[in-house]
Formats: sequence, structure tokens, C-alpha cells
Amino acid sequence: MPTESPARILRLKAVLERTGLSRSTLYRKMQEGTFPRALRISARCTGWRESDVDAWLRNPETYPLLRLPRDPLALGFD
Repeated sequence: MPTESPARILRLKAVLERTGLSRSTLYRKMQEGTFPRALRISARCTGWRESDVDAWLRNPETYPLLRLPRDPLALGFD
């Protein structure tokens, strides 16, 4: 039986609820590089890796200093 849970993608509403950030603050922090970038799921749909959001929640002040491994197949905004 696998010990790791499958990777989950969180939509905007779930990210805002977990972080307590407003939508404008979330997008500003993404622009500044102090919050994980969203992934393009489809042409009109984006989401965030749950693991990236959890890493930010553990210590938001040092998030930009963390070097998280990136999924080479992810279609994030660059």
C-alpha cells in the first residue's frame, strides 16, 4: 500500500480559504514571488499544487528562500 497521498490541485476558493488571503493579495504575492505560482489546468482553469500551498503555510516568511523541486511536466505560468 503506498504511503504517499496522490498530488492534489487546489482551486482558487480552496487556496483563499486555507491561507486567509484576499484574491488581490494572493495574486500580488504570486507576482512578487512570495507565493507559489498557479498551474494552468486547461484553457480557462488554474490551480495550485497542495504541496506548494502547504509549504507556504508552514513558513510564509521564508517561502521565496525555499527551492521546491518542480514537476517537469507542469504547465505553470513562467
